[in-house]
Amino acid sequence: MNRVGWIGSPAQDEHQTGPGHPECSARIAAIETHLERCCLAQDLLALDARPLTEKALEAVHAPDHGPRIRAAAVSGQSVVDSSDMQISSGSYAAGLAAAGAGLAAIDQVLGDVLESCFVTTRPPGHHAEFNLAGGFCLFNNVALAARHAQTEHGLQRIAIVDWDVHHGNGTQHLFEDDPSVFYASLHQFPHYPGTGARDERGRGSGEGATLNCPQDPGSADAQWLTAFEDQVLPALESFSPDLILVSAGFDAHRRDPLSDTLLTTEAYGQMTRSLLELARSATGHGLVALLEGGYDLQGLAESVEAHLRSLLQD
Repeated sequence: MNRVGWIGSPAQDEHQTGPGHPECSARIAAIETHLERCCLAQDLLALDARPLTEKALEAVHAPDHGPRIRAAAVSGQSVVDSSDMQISSGSYAAGLAAAGAGLAAIDQVLGDVLESCFVTTRPPGHHAEFNLAGGFCLFNNVALAARHAQTEHGLQRIAIVDWDVHHGNGTQHLFEDDPSVFYASLHQFPHYPGTGARDERGRGSGEGATLNCPQDPGSADAQWLTAFEDQVLPALESFSPDLILVSAGFDAHRRDPLSDTLLTTEAYGQMTRSLLELARSATGHGLVALLEGGYDLQGLAESVEAHLRSLLQD
C-alpha cells in the first residue's frame, strides 16, 4: 500500500457562508465521516499544516489582494468582489490555512515522506484570479502550491489537471503566459464561469501550455474518460512534468446540484489511476490533489473515497 497523506484545513469551520449555501463546512465533515465509516482514514497519514503568510500570497496574487480580503472579513462584510463570494469574519484565516495546507502537501511529497497527498482545502481556490476573489474561492490554492514547488524545491515544470465541472478560470489566467506550468481542464461548457473554450491555449510564450477539453451538458463517463485518455494524458506525457497537481473537484458527479454532468463515482477512481500511473513514470512521485468543488454530500464523500483508494493502490 502506498504512503498517502491527508491534510485537513482546521480553520475551515471559521469560513461561514450562510444558511443554504452549497459551499459549506458540512462538505468537509461529510468527507471525514465517510472516510472513518469505510475504514479508509486508518490507511492515510493525517498531517497538520501551518497557515500561509499574507506575504506568501504574492507568489501568485497582487500585493493588495490579501490585505483587501482581510479588511473585508474584519469589517464584517458578507461578500467580497462578487455576489457569489460570501465571507465571514473567519474567512481570511480559513483561506490562509487552506493555502498553507497545499504547500505542506508539496513539501511532504517532494520530501519523499509520502507518495501522494490529498488536501481538503476549504475555501476552494481555482476561480481566484490575480486580484479577484469569486466562485467560492478567495486564494488560488493550487497555483500557490505550483509556485511553491518551483521556488522552494527547484522544480522546473509543473502540470495542473483540473477535473472540476467548472472551468478554473483563475488558474488558467495566472499561468496562461507561463510555459513552465501546464494547465489541463475537463469541464462542462458552457457553464460558470464562461471560460474554457477549446481554442483557449495560452498566450505568448505560454501558448500551447493550456489544454481545455470542454464537455457538453449531459456528458457522462464515456465522454469524459475518452477525453481524459485521448487528450489530457498524451498532452501531459509530452509536457514531461516534474510534478502533477490535481484541482480535484467532484461536482461533475451525477448527484451534484450545480451541474448537468453525469459522472459516476468510479469515473474519479479511473481518472486517478490513469493519472497516477503517468505521474509515477514521468515524475517519480505520486499526485498532490487539492479539493475544489463537490456539493452533494454523498456524491462528494464517495468520490473522494474512490480517488483515495486509487492513490493507495500499488
